[in-house]
Amino acid sequence: MKILKFTGIFLLFLFLALTVFGLYLNRGLPYEIKPASFQCLDLKDGHFVPFDTLPENIYGIGLAYAGHINETASAFDPGVDPPVFKKAVNSKVGNGSKVKIPTHAELVNAVEQLESGIGEQINQVKNPLPSLLDYEVELGFVLLEDIAIKNLENEAYAPPIGFFIANDLSARSLAVLGEGRPNRYEYWGVSKSFAGFTPISEQVWIPNKFKANAIPCIMLETLVNNDIRQQQMTSDLIYTPLQMLQAIHRKYPNTPLEKGDLVLTGTPGGVAMSAPRWLMRLADIIGMDRFEKLESVTEEDDLAKFLKAGDKVLTSGLRMKF
Repeated sequence: MKILKFTGIFLLFLFLALTVFGLYLNRGLPYEIKPASFQCLDLKDGHFVPFDTLPENIYGIGLAYAGHINETASAFDPGVDPPVFKKAVNSKVGNGSKVKIPTHAELVNAVEQLESGIGEQINQVKNPLPSLLDYEVELGFVLLEDIAIKNLENEAYAPPIGFFIANDLSARSLAVLGEGRPNRYEYWGVSKSFAGFTPISEQVWIPNKFKANAIPCIMLETLVNNDIRQQQMTSDLIYTPLQMLQAIHRKYPNTPLEKGDLVLTGTPGGVAMSAPRWLMRLADIIGMDRFEKLESVTEEDDLAKFLKAGDKVLTSGLRMKF
């Protein structure tokens, strides 16, 4: 009788402990994720011009929509700059371009730029290394003039920018390899810098008048083989163009912000790469390293959402398409 009573108490204690642990793993973020305050611009209040810019720099902003933060189990702190990284300028291509999926050797060579010797470790874990090719529809903007750094200190400053639509393609396997690294976001940049990984619209939309915290409030959308994957209003962005430029300057203080530079403002939720927050927290608790995470991701039964040879991707923003 005492044994049965002890067993019942133990099972009750175990149930309560697992319940508390589950609640801990599924706890919310410490800060509420809110969109920035924008002035919404109508496309009739501007004009389109051909996109003939040859940029010196392409900057990417990460984790700029609540949906994408949550689907990737990412952290958020309104007092901390969003992830900022550079993309290779030769990743830029135009409307209708075909994109080559990187080979194992090309993936390894790319990440070796950041971490010499990592190729041998990759070959021991996963050979061939899949690209895990992912799509990201984004509102982008181009600097129409050089920007003086002193202007960034003025919160009422309206940067002279034109807007376009981009698909910020990513080889997610390389991003996973950046987990736990001090330069994690540089791995993001490398994963997005293969030739053809920045298809952009043929035209740039320029407002007739530049206004502070103003963007075209349009619906972003991604279709993969006519299947809707992403759909979000740009007014749900967490950061304004000025805040993004401030973050870029803080990340790269010795690089001037020059006419022709491109900024990709982040993607909404709905990308192929996702993970429940409880699972990522559990992985951190048990000390799963980046190679174990990579092995876990690439051994999932269903990787069907990642792009494959022959897939057709259409990203759009109302009338701005490529």
